[in-house]
Amino acid sequence: MNRLAQTALLFLLGATLLHAGTTDLYLRYVKEGLRPLVLLAGAVLIATAAATLWYDRRTPADDDHHHHHHREPRVSWLLTLPVLALILVAPPALGSYSAAHTGTALTKPFGFPALPAGDAPLRLAVADYAGRAVYDGGRSLHDRELKITGFVTLDRKGAPYLVRMGLNCCAADAQPVKIALTGDVPPVLRPDTWLEITGTYTPRRTKDPVNDGPIPYLEVTTARPVPTPHDPYDETWNT
Repeated sequence: MNRLAQTALLFLLGATLLHAGTTDLYLRYVKEGLRPLVLLAGAVLIATAAATLWYDRRTPADDDHHHHHHREPRVSWLLTLPVLALILVAPPALGSYSAAHTGTALTKPFGFPALPAGDAPLRLAVADYAGRAVYDGGRSLHDRELKITGFVTLDRKGAPYLVRMGLNCCAADAQPVKIALTGDVPPVLRPDTWLEITGTYTPRRTKDPVNDGPIPYLEVTTARPVPTPHDPYDETWNT
């Protein structure tokens, strides 16, 4: 790989990161708060490519001739693979397969902030409902109509769960939080279908078949398909 090819690769990777950071593509790899770092990395790579090209053009011909007699190993072309993967194969967000093979990562929160009062349906994140149901005995959830959005996964026995994947940093460390469904559950559920569930708290519990972690149930009243959200990973993961 000669100097010009190296420069082109740096520029291509930088441009790819800028494209990911200016669209929603980056959300498939890292959490939303890391967008500035993705953009900064792209800008630095493009600046490095420009500086390399400028330096190469200023290098005397004799030095350039000497340089090209010392070729970089051909294995360096493998650096193009992650760039091509970003451009050609943008993977979907992690879904039911990962959730079914990973145990619930529900942990006890530091506290439970007061929920809004009123008779309107209360919208909760999957992790918020699961934490309150398991570690607070559902005390703040009694007699409240709840709305929760997540995607469907099924265990080996076909039992349905509503799931959100949470990130600490990036998709490589994504872990699921699960809610088991009971009540008026649709008779046919396809994995990876996003649903908005309306329902109520129930004290019923089960254990995750993967890691024996606690999974609360939700008593389903209605369920309707919804589009995949702008950020498919749960933003309340660390709250």
